[in-house]
Amino acid sequence: MSVAQEHARLRPVSFRSVRITDEFWAPRIRTARERTLPHCLRQCEQTGRLSNFDKAAGKLPGRFEGYFFNDSDVYKVIEGAAYVLWHGPDPQLEARLDELITRVAAAQQPNGYLNTYFTLTPSEQPWTNTRVRHELYCAGHLLEAGIAYYEVTGKRALLDVALRFVDHIAEVFGPGRSPHVPGHQEIELALVRLYRLTGEERYLRLAEFFVEQRGRAEGRDLYGEYCQDHLPVREQTRMVGHAVRAMYYYSAVTDLAGYNNDPGYLAALERLWHDTVDRKMYITGGIGSTRSNEGFTQPYDLPNEAAYCETCAAIGLCFWSHRLNLLHGQARYADVLERALYNGMLAGVALDGEKFFYVNPLASRGDHHRQPWYRCACCPSNVIRFIPAVGNYIYAQTDTAVYVNLYVGSTVELNLAGRKVALTQETRYPWDGNVRITLNPPESLELDLCLRIPGWCPGARVKVDGESITPLPVADGYVRLARTWRPGAVIELELPMPIRRMQADPRVEADRGRVALQRGPLVYCLEAVDNGGTVFNLALPREAELTAEFRPDLLGGVMTIRGRALAAVAPPNVGWERALYQPAADFRPVEFVAIPYYAWDNRAPGEMVVWLPESLTLVPLPPVSWVRPSASHCGEHDTLTALHDRSEPRSSGDQRIPRFTWWPRRGTREWVQYDFDRPRTVAGVAVYWFDDSQQRGLCRAPAAWKLLYRTAEGWQPVADPSGFGAELDAYNRVSFAPVLTDGLRIEVELQDRFSAGILEWQVELAD
Repeated sequence: MSVAQEHARLRPVSFRSVRITDEFWAPRIRTARERTLPHCLRQCEQTGRLSNFDKAAGKLPGRFEGYFFNDSDVYKVIEGAAYVLWHGPDPQLEARLDELITRVAAAQQPNGYLNTYFTLTPSEQPWTNTRVRHELYCAGHLLEAGIAYYEVTGKRALLDVALRFVDHIAEVFGPGRSPHVPGHQEIELALVRLYRLTGEERYLRLAEFFVEQRGRAEGRDLYGEYCQDHLPVREQTRMVGHAVRAMYYYSAVTDLAGYNNDPGYLAALERLWHDTVDRKMYITGGIGSTRSNEGFTQPYDLPNEAAYCETCAAIGLCFWSHRLNLLHGQARYADVLERALYNGMLAGVALDGEKFFYVNPLASRGDHHRQPWYRCACCPSNVIRFIPAVGNYIYAQTDTAVYVNLYVGSTVELNLAGRKVALTQETRYPWDGNVRITLNPPESLELDLCLRIPGWCPGARVKVDGESITPLPVADGYVRLARTWRPGAVIELELPMPIRRMQADPRVEADRGRVALQRGPLVYCLEAVDNGGTVFNLALPREAELTAEFRPDLLGGVMTIRGRALAAVAPPNVGWERALYQPAADFRPVEFVAIPYYAWDNRAPGEMVVWLPESLTLVPLPPVSWVRPSASHCGEHDTLTALHDRSEPRSSGDQRIPRFTWWPRRGTREWVQYDFDRPRTVAGVAVYWFDDSQQRGLCRAPAAWKLLYRTAEGWQPVADPSGFGAELDAYNRVSFAPVLTDGLRIEVELQDRFSAGILEWQVELAD
C-alpha cells in the first residue's frame, strides 16, 4: 500500500513507473549499473565494510574496521543496487545481493539491534552517544535499503531485518523513554517512508518524536547549531550547521507537513528555504560553504576556491527541493532541484563512474581531483543510490493532472483516478530546449498537463497538435493545459537556451566584478586543458561575444561555450618578493572554451574557474612559481597550493581561502617543505598558522616548530633564528643568517590531541 500525503498538492511518481530513454541520463544510469555499482561493492569488500558484518555475526575473527558509521555505506550501496535492478533484470547481481543481505542479517542481535561497530566494540554501549555515534543514522539507511529492495524485488529479508531494528528503536526512544535524538538525521525521513509503505501510524509517530524533540532540552543536553538542535523547528529562522544533516532533517519535516499540515512547520520551512537559496546557495546548487562544519556560515559567505559543497549536500538539496515541490506544487522548488541535479550533484562522479568528488569547489589551482573512494565514503555510496533513481524527480501528479518537472527523454504510465495514461517525452535536453510530449490516454480524457517553465528560460513557447498556445496560461511556474485529450495528442515545448552571463548579489564578496556562464540548466567553467594551460589569468569583458557549439567528441558529448577573453601577460619580473612596484601586466585577446561544470577534472589535471573577472584588475596574482611544496601528509580536503597561492588571510580561522593541514594527524611530528627551482639566497620566512577553534575544529598552532635548509649533507637548522612564533591572526616572521639553498623545511610538533595547518608560507629572499 502507499499512504498519500493528504495536505500535499502533488503526489510523487516513482521511478518504477518511468523508463528513461534519452541520450543524457540513460547512459549515466548504464554507467552506474556497469561501473559505479561494481566499484562500490568492491570497495565495500576491500575496506572491511562487509567483513564487519561477518565479524559481528561471529563468522570471522577480528576487530571493527573503519569509521563507526561504515554500515551505512553498505546499506546505501544495496539501495542503489535495488534501483539498478529495476532498470533490467540481472540474476547474478540479485543473487549476490541476496547473499550480502544474508550476511547483514546474521549480524543482527536477538533483540533486533544491528550495528557492527557497537557489537565489535565492547567498551562502548549502544545508545549511550547518539550525538556522535550515528546508530540511528545507520538504522535509517538500513530501513531505506530494505524498503527499496522489497519494492523492486518483492523480497522481504532485508526489510524484515530493518523492521525488527525499528521495533527495538521504538522500545528505546519515544515519550516516556529516552529523550535523545540522532546527531545525524536520516532515521526521520526513513520512518516516514516506512509509514508510506505500510500505513502503520506508529512509524509516523516515531518520526514525529525525533523531529519534535530536536531543540528541546528536557532531559538531555542540546547538540547545538551544528546538528540543527539549537531550537525547536518551528522557531528556527536561519539555515545553520552541517549541510547534509540539515537537508535530511528538513526533508523529513516537509514530509511530515504533508501529513499534518502543521502551520509552524510550513512557516519555518519557508523561512529556511529562503535563507538557503537566496543567501547561502552556490550558483551550482552546492551548499555548505566551509569545511569547518561541512556546512553553513553567514549569509553571502560563498568563497569559490575554498568552497566545500559536499556532494551529499547537493543530493540532500535535491531531496528537500523535491519534497517542497510536492507539498506546494510550485515550480520554484523544481528549479532548485534541477540546478543542484545538473551541476552540484552530477559533478560528484566522474564520467567513468569510478571516481568521486567529496568536495566541489568553484575554482581550483589544479590539485583538486576525484578519488576512487574515501575513508568517509558517504558521497560515493550516495551517488550510486541517487542516479539510478533519478526517474523519481521527473513527474508528479494529482488525480486529474500530470506535472512535468524535468525534461528527460522517457516514458511513464500514470494512474489518474483509475484511468491509465501513458506519456512519452522526446528531447535532447539539456543541450537544447525542444521537448516533444505525446499523451496516450486509452480514450479521450479530460486532464491538466502542467509543464514547468524553468526560471532561467525567457520566452517559452508551446504548441498542441501544431497549434500555438497564446498567451501561455502560467500559474505557479507551470503552463497549465486543461482540456480533453485524445490519444496521440502531441505537445511541443520550446525552451530557448541563450547563453546567460550571471552575476552574484554584490554582498557575495568573492564574486564582485565577476560573471559566470550559464546555458539552460547548466553552469559552465573554464579548464586549463582547453585554454592554454591556465585560466586564472583570464578576464571576460562585457562586450565579448559568446557562441554555443556542440562537441560530440568531447567529454561524452557536450555543448561548449566559445568566445574571446583577455589574458593577462605577466611582465618579465613577475615576482613581488623584492619589488614593491613594477610594470603593469599587458593583455592580449585569446579564444576560450567553457565546458559544463559537471564535466571538469575528467581529463588532464589543471586549473578551473567558474567565476571570471570582467576586468583584468581583478585577475589574481599567480602562486609563487619557483617553489614546489610537499609534506609528510596533506588533509584529504586540503591543498599544498594554499601555502604559496598568495591569498591573504584575514585571520587564522579564515575559511574563505584554501588551506593546508596535517589533519587528521594529531600530536605527531610532521613536516612541510619547499623545493626551489634553483638555489636561492634566503634570509627569512613568514608563516600564517591555521586555527579553527572558533569553528569548534581541532587544528591549532603547533606546540613547537623549527626551520631547516637543505645542504649537500642533508637538512640543517638555520643559524641565528629570531624565534619560532605561534601567534594567531598574524604572520610569524623568522629571520636568520642568510643561506644559499634549493629547499626549506618546516618541522612541527603538533599539540597533544590537535592537528595543525598553514594558510600561507612566505619566503623572504636576501638582498
